[in-house]
Amino acid sequence: MAVALDVRRLGTVDYQDGLDLQARLVEDRRAGRIPDQLLLLQHPPVITLGVKTRNDRSHVLETAEQLASRGVDLFESGRGGDVTYHGPGQLVGYPILDLKPDRCDVHQYVRDLEEVLIRALASFGIVATRTPGLTGAWVGQAKIAAIGVRIARWVTSHGFALNVNTNLDHFNLIVPCGISDKGVTSIAKLLGHPAKMDEVEAAVIRQFAAVFGRTVLDPRSTTLGLSR
Repeated sequence: MAVALDVRRLGTVDYQDGLDLQARLVEDRRAGRIPDQLLLLQHPPVITLGVKTRNDRSHVLETAEQLASRGVDLFESGRGGDVTYHGPGQLVGYPILDLKPDRCDVHQYVRDLEEVLIRALASFGIVATRTPGLTGAWVGQAKIAAIGVRIARWVTSHGFALNVNTNLDHFNLIVPCGISDKGVTSIAKLLGHPAKMDEVEAAVIRQFAAVFGRTVLDPRSTTLGLSR
């Protein structure tokens, strides 16, 4: 029997608010107070640091002061992985899932997220693939979606970032995911025109439910605020 999934389209959310919200929802999910969640949102311009960059910030190419002058924040995220960028026009997904009892496999969880993104991109005629030894979804030698997750006692947080209409110039501020010999791309760049974010969200929701075997709850049945 499929497990319920509560999908939340939250619009633009400050990065710190997103971290705080995830922390609350992880505790609520672990306690069984809420079903599995999928948060879909965008962030203002921000560079986030994964656990690999705690002692080495060489993949951030400007100082915190220089970034601030450009209106770009810098955060330590607590997720796995290296450095990445979030900003307007990028669809960020934060699944809050309890993987117990039958999906307790970190490697497979990441592969499943990749599958969601690959299938969603196919809805727009974009052929994305995996790249051996790396995470995310790729079109040729360019990454179109990044993945960085956190799993604590088999409840997930953080997740994926899909470049839809993203300003790709901002990736020049970093070495994306610590990979210096590959590029980045977006749905808009590949299609030659901006994509409708609500259509991309719908494709991701549809494929997420299919890959993870979830039933999406009626969005009118509950509400979710950013603060209590």
